Amino acid sequence: MSDDKKSSISQASSYREMGEYWDEHDIGEIWDQTEPVAMEIELRSDRRYYPVEQTLAQKISAIARDRGVTTETLVNLWLQEKLATAG
Repeated sequence: MSDDKKSSISQASSYREMGEYWDEHDIGEIWDQTEPVAMEIELRSDRRYYPVEQTLAQKISAIARDRGVTTETLVNLWLQEKLATAG
């Protein structure tokens, strides 16, 4: 945020000042100063979820913990290895 730009509500000239303002104020205090805004949000995930049998998931978690990686990382590595050899 440049020095000449200010937040319309807090009149802050920096993100730090804006954060300090909102640490001490509530939107309810200035609700009448707000305006409705139209927007569209498209949520997409790059992840897919697959069910895993509970005891299998527990074993995977234990192995991942032993290797110092997340279960997601371990499963992805194993799947990549399997797909590479599947031809």
